[in-house]
Amino acid sequence: MSQRLVAVVDYGMGNLRSVSKAAEHAADTNTKIIVTSHPNEIEEADAIIFPGQGAAKACMKALLDTGMIHPIQKAAKEKPFLGICMGLQVLMSHSDENDGVDCLDVIKGNVKHFDLDANPELKVPHMGWNQIHQTNEHPLWHNIPQDSRFYFVHSYYVQPENTDYVAGLTTHGETFASALSTKNLFAIQAHPEKSAEHGIQLFKNFLQWNGQ
Repeated sequence: MSQRLVAVVDYGMGNLRSVSKAAEHAADTNTKIIVTSHPNEIEEADAIIFPGQGAAKACMKALLDTGMIHPIQKAAKEKPFLGICMGLQVLMSHSDENDGVDCLDVIKGNVKHFDLDANPELKVPHMGWNQIHQTNEHPLWHNIPQDSRFYFVHSYYVQPENTDYVAGLTTHGETFASALSTKNLFAIQAHPEKSAEHGIQLFKNFLQWNGQ
């Protein structure tokens, strides 16, 4: 049996070492994890992990400069695909960050800043441990108890046009979508690589998932 190749996307901004090490820890002997910024390796991989932290504008520029925009858009519609933090946000159509940025438009919707006008006492960025309430029985939630705590660091959150894509909800001042899923794609606002046993379980679930 040939090895399953899982590509961790490197666009110069992700928490790549932590993500790749967590994925390697969760992988079985038949899975090979690579970190890459090469479009052809994205195209050849069996599954994609799209991590990230930082700003949307810089992320989109890095994807453009490396030629990875089209391969990532294609992979997000065809292969098992895991987006993490910024790797969730740039899947949307548009982000309000950096005075407005057009994103990958894989999932129709917007990325919004936490509303400090409505809640001036709210701490932003939303940083630390918080619960995710699972709203479906997705394979990536396997063996992760309802309302488990994951580690977050972000100032913006996603608003998909189609709420059927919401796979998890979290409350920080307001309740927002903290996980989305559609067909072969699952994306999470939290950092599973920083989320102890539940994060490792999520990586295990992803690496065993065929995208259906």
